[in-house]
Amino acid sequence: MSTPPDATHRPCNRDELRSLFLFESLSDEQLDWLCARGHVETAEPGYLYREGDPAECFYVLLDGEVAISRQVGADDVEFSRTNSRGVYGGAFSAYLGDRISQVYNNSLRVVVPSRFYVLGAEDFATFMRVHFPMAVHLLEGLFFGTKNSNEAIGQRERLLALGSLSAGLTHELNNPAAATVRATSSLRERVAGMRQKLGLIADGTYPPGHLAKLMHLQAEAVERIGKAAPLNAIEAADREDEISDWFDSHELANAWDIAPTFAQAGVDIGWLDGMAEGLEPGMLEVSVRWLNYSLETELLMNEIEDASTRISTLVGAARQYSQLDRAPFQRVDLHELLDSTLVMLSNKIPAGVTVVKDYDRSIPRLGVYAAELNQVWTNLVDNALQAMDGSGVLTLRSSLHGEDACVEIADTGPGIPADVLPRIFEPFFTTKPVGQGTGLGLDISWRIVVNRHHGDLSVTSQPGDTRFVVRLPLHGEETA
Repeated sequence: MSTPPDATHRPCNRDELRSLFLFESLSDEQLDWLCARGHVETAEPGYLYREGDPAECFYVLLDGEVAISRQVGADDVEFSRTNSRGVYGGAFSAYLGDRISQVYNNSLRVVVPSRFYVLGAEDFATFMRVHFPMAVHLLEGLFFGTKNSNEAIGQRERLLALGSLSAGLTHELNNPAAATVRATSSLRERVAGMRQKLGLIADGTYPPGHLAKLMHLQAEAVERIGKAAPLNAIEAADREDEISDWFDSHELANAWDIAPTFAQAGVDIGWLDGMAEGLEPGMLEVSVRWLNYSLETELLMNEIEDASTRISTLVGAARQYSQLDRAPFQRVDLHELLDSTLVMLSNKIPAGVTVVKDYDRSIPRLGVYAAELNQVWTNLVDNALQAMDGSGVLTLRSSLHGEDACVEIADTGPGIPADVLPRIFEPFFTTKPVGQGTGLGLDISWRIVVNRHHGDLSVTSQPGDTRFVVRLPLHGEETA
């Protein structure tokens, strides 16, 4: 359907169309068809069409100058400016029909008064199908084939990432679970030993006031566990030797076996001296053994509590990361997403890598697709860890910039070569060895940030300082 003529519309000239590279190979009949259904339009400076509007016309620049831009967050970012005759834009995907959304995928702004050949979208689609049916079939196959391949490989990339994270999570869960089982087994033995000692004390063999004194010492010793400062390996060994020597000097058997428990509980020689002075003669041995069982029991319960807390933290992080039982689009704290990703990737973070978190807590909760953003954080953090190869500093920084929230993920690796940097977000482009990457991680991340959230993903790099910056609009809205 051609656009009705008005004061700015003029008939087109067949020879002028043929002078353009786009039409130079067309026959007179084809050019006459185009002139009959299209027109020449003069446009003053301003937007000819805007990104996201229904794609109604196909435009070809006859003379003048135009600027092409795309929406990135709240900004209209210009990526091309040209005065080349024959440059085209608009509804050039009309021949694909309603199988894709027929909207302008960028904005075209007229810089100086310009002339365009204009053809309605339906007429452009008809012209392509009638005069170039084979080309249309090839283009359709290329477009939808590439689209389906990207989706399939992208799904595989997500499954591979999920498998890697699941393996790491299983490993992380196994450690505290095994510690809980081990501590529970030991605790059962210690409780049985305490029952036996309690039976000996309660049968009347020992002075009546001794049990009360023992309970008081037990409460004191247990209290020291909560206040005990952590010891490094050398400090712990020195403390154990001191306590073992004290036990030996008081003729207690197997002092080496129980000294580590007292050292770990924060007991020192001064406390042991005070304990010994308040006991009846001959009561030191049984009292020390009783206290050893009590301290071991308390330490084992602390170990079980720590392991259970670690399991709960990991499960909570997994739920936060996967966004199970939550709506795809929701308002979230970006820092919770970043922290859950770090927990999920903790098995991949080598001992030689220091993680620095520099968060701006004033950033409000954002409306985002949380599970998809977690995939972005995973890709960026995983790439940074691989770049540092076991040692360096991984920095996660958040900040506010106008109407955008920014998340920066930086590493101190060797940097991205200058010849590689321009291609870093291209699909299937990878510098990793064959079999170690699909080249879709950053492409998927870019699509999630830019297409899905209307934000921006950029990178700067030099040796020792590579930074990926994600910008997200503060007032994001759910997309179709």
